[in-house]
Amino acid sequence: MADGLLIIGSSQAGVSLATSLRALGYDDPITLLGDENHRPYQRPALSKEWLQGDITNESLMFRSQEYWDEHRIDVVKNERVIRIDKNDDGSGIAHSMSGADFPFDRLALAVGARARRLLLDGVDLPGVLYLRNADDALELKARVPDVRDVVVIGGGFIGIEAAASLTRMGRSVTLLEAAPRLVPRAVGEETSAYLLDHHRATGMDIVLGASVRRIVPRGDRVGGVELADGRTVPADLVLVGVGVIPNTELAESIGLVCDNGVRVDESALASDGVTVAVGDCANLPNPVPGAPAGDRVRFESVNNAIEQAKVAAYAITGRHEEYAGIPWFWSNQGDIKLQIAGLSTGYDRTLVRADPERGKHSVLYYRGDRILAADCVNHPLDFMAVRGALAKGLSIPHDAAADPSVQLKSVTVDPAALVAAD
Repeated sequence: MADGLLIIGSSQAGVSLATSLRALGYDDPITLLGDENHRPYQRPALSKEWLQGDITNESLMFRSQEYWDEHRIDVVKNERVIRIDKNDDGSGIAHSMSGADFPFDRLALAVGARARRLLLDGVDLPGVLYLRNADDALELKARVPDVRDVVVIGGGFIGIEAAASLTRMGRSVTLLEAAPRLVPRAVGEETSAYLLDHHRATGMDIVLGASVRRIVPRGDRVGGVELADGRTVPADLVLVGVGVIPNTELAESIGLVCDNGVRVDESALASDGVTVAVGDCANLPNPVPGAPAGDRVRFESVNNAIEQAKVAAYAITGRHEEYAGIPWFWSNQGDIKLQIAGLSTGYDRTLVRADPERGKHSVLYYRGDRILAADCVNHPLDFMAVRGALAKGLSIPHDAAADPSVQLKSVTVDPAALVAAD
């Protein structure tokens, strides 16, 4: 029997690649290899619904064992690949830490990214945690009943989501962010300000421009976080969420070009022309139609993992398809849901559509007369309208959108009409 395809990494991207291949009629053996001792599971809920006890362990699972068996996808748990011997034709053998060997005819890397670690005194104290996988989440959930004061270091999505969940669970939460605003890489100033006001109103203490000096012990465990200005914030538990680092070590070891991820083309093919890389570990050409030539991005989103995996599946089956689409993201933070459509990079003006009575708040980003993106808080209609317009190459006139009572879908136009009007 042929060795078939080996997918290293069993998170969203790896699962999506395997299931997409079977949907396309790919009949060769597929091995989905994970380094955790869990069946493939969904990660976004770890910091939110699962942590708060709103969903069960089983609800996190992507598929039942019956599905994997029926579709002849061999799911292997708890095997960490430490070395790959690859031939010029793309075949080879992956060697795991346990001593097991996994021969393959073709290789796919869905190895994701790992939590960025703090390099400070005290980071190894019991009670200093990260939140990237199920084992991290299990430890956090087990410790929460015994803690009162929590410090979250990092005001990105993971940090805010976990902080909001812990606040709702009755813990006293202080969130420390080094930047002058929340989520500075993902949203604009208006959205950052909205999130700051909202979360402070729930009782969360948020310190911006916070420079952490060290983690302070209390006996043999964590006791607080000392800031550069001399303050010490008490903490029974410290949760660190300061970004991630793409896992490129295996790719580099087999000679693939890497730069903030494994560099791939529009079809998810790596530099050797045969290996594919998908998900958080992949650095790809910007898929937004009309993006500047040579512009590259690395997304950390469920949507990207799914859509890029579909393109990779086509490449493996010999069909050339380019990944082109409108990125979108979401973040559940307590009682608000933030949905982002498009990329706001390069905007020169914004428009805020606020409906405080109903808790709705949207920020639209424009370059000239063209809409680029939108941040939508509790406003799914705005999100769907902007996402739909961007996908069809349409725009939403700034002046027409200024009235928050106007449905954006009703004022969507062809950009050519805006030019003609001028």
